[in-house]
Amino acid sequence: MELRVLQYFLAVAREQNISAAAHSLHLTQPTLSRQLKELEEELGKQLMVRGSRKITLTEDGMLLRKRAEEILELVGRTEKEIMQSGNTVNGDIYIGTGETDGVRQIVSAAKQLRERHPGIHFHIVSGDAVDVCERLDKGLLDFGILLGDLDKTRYHYMELPMKDTWGVLMRRDSPLAGQDAVSPRDLWDKPLILSRQVDNKSGLYRWLKKEPTELHTVATYNLIYNASLMVDEGLGYAFTLDKLVNTTGSNLCFRPLTPKLELGMHLVWKKSQTFSKAAELFWEQLQTHLTSFQMTRE
Repeated sequence: MELRVLQYFLAVAREQNISAAAHSLHLTQPTLSRQLKELEEELGKQLMVRGSRKITLTEDGMLLRKRAEEILELVGRTEKEIMQSGNTVNGDIYIGTGETDGVRQIVSAAKQLRERHPGIHFHIVSGDAVDVCERLDKGLLDFGILLGDLDKTRYHYMELPMKDTWGVLMRRDSPLAGQDAVSPRDLWDKPLILSRQVDNKSGLYRWLKKEPTELHTVATYNLIYNASLMVDEGLGYAFTLDKLVNTTGSNLCFRPLTPKLELGMHLVWKKSQTFSKAAELFWEQLQTHLTSFQMTRE
């Protein structure tokens, strides 16, 4: 497979029409059709269904689209890293993370680095642990931030000094809103909204002292904004981390758990990772920043 042909395939997948894709690529329609036919013959699979009005991808076509996007993204990043000047540090740094206020310290270190090297650009990709690990494994991220439990045999890692505090997001007219904190017993009979992330939920189940089947879980989420809408509409009580939802002036409030439940976090990267110069400088800047951050807390 040639990269050029993958670009042709993605154009057709995007436009859902041979003529429109050929126009965007500045090719003739017969030329593009021939390239796609040769690609299907090379792979021995039908990649698209050619309808009278539009083209739809087969299951194999959808898989190729996903992989082609990843391949071309990685090629583009590699070209930028190799072509950068030896005297000036430029480049892109990709960091995957879940929703956490701890990202504030990562961003602070990024800002300090950009003051010295304005040619470095940062890209924060949000997702849960499954999303972050998948992109790390494919080489699409330089670093990941994983919350909670960590498979330490899989990645190089650094434990971060920031910790998140678990609590419950609820309506201000909730019976529990008048309390300073929420205990396990308070929630045993309440409708619960939980993060879809397995590691996070296992820690909560231990704190709740109940098996999942003994609880009244009404919904799960992977973005806290959507969870906040569920809470606002009265669907239930959402377990979440502190400082993620600004409840000022809203119908919602946050109450921490008692006994206190914290979630640690780690910065991770592939064991086979070769850092670009930009990523290497960021790693050094982050260590310096976190040392200063810890000193201010002591």
